[in-house]
Amino acid sequence: MTKSILISRGLSPEALSIIPKDVNVDLNGHERPLAREELLGRLRGKDGLVCQITDAIDEELLSTPGLKVVSNVAVGYNNIDVAAAKRRGVTITNTPDVLTDTTADFAWALLMAAARRVTEADRYARSGAWKSWKWDLLWGLDVHGKTLGVLGFGRIGRAVARRALGFDMRVLYHDVARSTPEIERELKATFVDKDTLLREADFVSLHVLLSQDTRHLIDERALRSMKKTAVLVNAARGPIVDEAALVRALSEQWIAAAGLDVFEEEPTIHPGLLPLANVVMAPHIASASFDTRLAMSTLAVKNCLAVIEGKPALTPIT
Repeated sequence: MTKSILISRGLSPEALSIIPKDVNVDLNGHERPLAREELLGRLRGKDGLVCQITDAIDEELLSTPGLKVVSNVAVGYNNIDVAAAKRRGVTITNTPDVLTDTTADFAWALLMAAARRVTEADRYARSGAWKSWKWDLLWGLDVHGKTLGVLGFGRIGRAVARRALGFDMRVLYHDVARSTPEIERELKATFVDKDTLLREADFVSLHVLLSQDTRHLIDERALRSMKKTAVLVNAARGPIVDEAALVRALSEQWIAAAGLDVFEEEPTIHPGLLPLANVVMAPHIASASFDTRLAMSTLAVKNCLAVIEGKPALTPIT
C-alpha cells in the first residue's frame, strides 16, 4: 500500500530529495502556515506529518485515522499534545543534537550584544551622530570573569556553559535534576537552587523546555531578585518569561539588559519592548544557520520515513 505524508511548511530541497519516489508527498510550499481546518483536511489519509513549531497539534489532529507519526522540525515540542499522542499510539519525534551548538552560539551572540550594547552602537554609527571619540560613549558590561547562570542544563544549556570556559567565568546552573559529577567537573559548573542563581548571576541564560511548570518561570519576583547589572538571555521559548514584567524590569532598570530570540505571543512582540534601547531582539532564529536547518529538516524527514516504514524512529519523544 502506498505511503503518504504531509509536510506542513517548505523544507530544504536536500531533505525533500531523500523521500522515496513511492511515497506520496503533500507539501505546503508556501511561507504561510496552514490554517487549522486546512491542516486537518490535508492530514486525512496521511501516514505521517512533518510539522513546524507554528503548527498546533492537538488531540483532534492526532485522532486522524491511520496517522502513525508526527515529526517536529524543532527540539522543543510544546506545540504538540504529547499525552494525546501516547493515548492514540502516534509516535512523536523531534530534532535534538543537530541544533545544540548553533543555538548555543546564538545565545552567546545575544549575551554579548546585550552586554556590550552592539545594536545601540550599530544604530549610533549609522545615524551620523558619531562626530568624535568620546570617553564615556556606550559603556557596556564586561563578560569575562563574571558569573553565568544557566537555567536548564540539558544539551543546549551545557553547550552554553561550555563556551563560558573561554571567558573564565564562574558557572552556576539549575535544573530539575542535578547533572553528573563528571559533567560538573568538565564544565566547572556548580549546581544551585533557582533563587541563588538569579541572585548571584551576572548573566542568566534560559534553556528549559516550555511546560506548565516553566511558563512565566521568570516573573516579576524573579526579575526583582536579579542584580541591577544583570543581563537576561532567552533563546528557549517566549512564555518562559512574563513579557509584561520584563518590560517593567528593563524600563525601571531592575536589570541592565536582555537578549531575546523568542517572545510570549510570537510573532507579536510586547509593544513596551520595541522602544527600549537595552534589549536586543531577534525573530526566533537561534538555529537559523544553513547547515543546522538542513540537518534539522533532514532528521525530521528521516524520522517520519522510518516510522511509516515500520522501523523505530531515530529521535522519538513517544
